[in-house]
Amino acid sequence: MRNLPATLTRSFHPLSINRNSSLFFFSSTNHLRFLQPSRSATSTFSNSIQCAVRFRPCIDIHKGKVKQIVGSTLQDLKGDGSNPVTNFESDKSAAEYAILYKQDGLTGGHAIMLGADPLSKAAALEALHAYPGGLQVGGGINSDNCLSYIEEGASHVIVTSYVFNNGQMDLKRLKDLVRIVGKERLVLDLSCRKKEGKYAIVTDRWQKFSDVSLDAEVMQFLANFADEFLVHGVDVEGKKLGIDEELVALLGKHSPIPVTYAGGVTVMDYLERLKMAGMERVDVTVGSALDIFGGNMVYKDVVAWHTQQQASIVITL
Repeated sequence: MRNLPATLTRSFHPLSINRNSSLFFFSSTNHLRFLQPSRSATSTFSNSIQCAVRFRPCIDIHKGKVKQIVGSTLQDLKGDGSNPVTNFESDKSAAEYAILYKQDGLTGGHAIMLGADPLSKAAALEALHAYPGGLQVGGGINSDNCLSYIEEGASHVIVTSYVFNNGQMDLKRLKDLVRIVGKERLVLDLSCRKKEGKYAIVTDRWQKFSDVSLDAEVMQFLANFADEFLVHGVDVEGKKLGIDEELVALLGKHSPIPVTYAGGVTVMDYLERLKMAGMERVDVTVGSALDIFGGNMVYKDVVAWHTQQQASIVITL
């Protein structure tokens, strides 16, 4: 057996080795769980490690305040004159949420600026400073400012409208971003809405349909330019309607890089349904439903669920 890093062998015990699929199955001493094969299981050789589903926290910022907003009610905020439907407005700062996530060991969350105003940018920077390297940042990211957010402490920058410009994919802009910050620092937001039976990527505060539909070919191509995907199910996001299981299944089956789904998680049971629909390959963000955002789902319970998922690891050789 290949030697494993001490950080893995310290807490996990090998149960079995499947030489045909090149998979090791691990379990904590208290939980016996089996994971679906990873994306690379069919490859001849692979050195990747895939963990179980992760909870990715969020900080949505509007006019400098942490809010939970029904995303589909946002307008183009260049003039910042919109009045979106707000589910919750916090009296805590973005930095306080960042500190909470840091204390709970949650990585890969995102801070999104839902407006181009200086207050929102200042709040986002405070969050990045409070948890350097622990948060991704999005909202108005372009080739001129992307590097500055990395320098301020963002692990990644998240882009949508800048790349899917005027309804079309702007490959030159995408390549410019990769050249400036590197593929390993870039997250593509592929948030989408159902249109004519397909999931069309939407831009400009989710108000405009692009001519790009989310499918296996598109995800395979875009994976060449990004470290991760972030996908909001816009038809259910912020509306507490339940998850879009069809979309989650699409992501789990076809995304060749880490992908996070957001939208419609309202109860703990939906976390398990998402895990199954995405074949344990899709991470999850929960927003309005959490008690820290005025909802009924207990944040600490979600963190505990996240920790339990990390008790199982699939290692591909």
